[in-house]
Amino acid sequence: MFDPAAYRRRNVVERCINRLKQWRGIATRYDKLAAHYQAAVTLVSTLLWITS
Repeated sequence: MFDPAAYRRRNVVERCINRLKQWRGIATRYDKLAAHYQAAVTLVSTLLWITS
């Protein structure tokens, strides 16, 4: 069953993930510790939010 609201939310999430993957360190996950990776994702997300 097609739900337009759910599809719209999924599209937003997928576009956000694609924008995050433009950062090489996020896409390849160089960090070994989960806390470092989470910090990088938070930093990149903040930068994308500020610049958009």
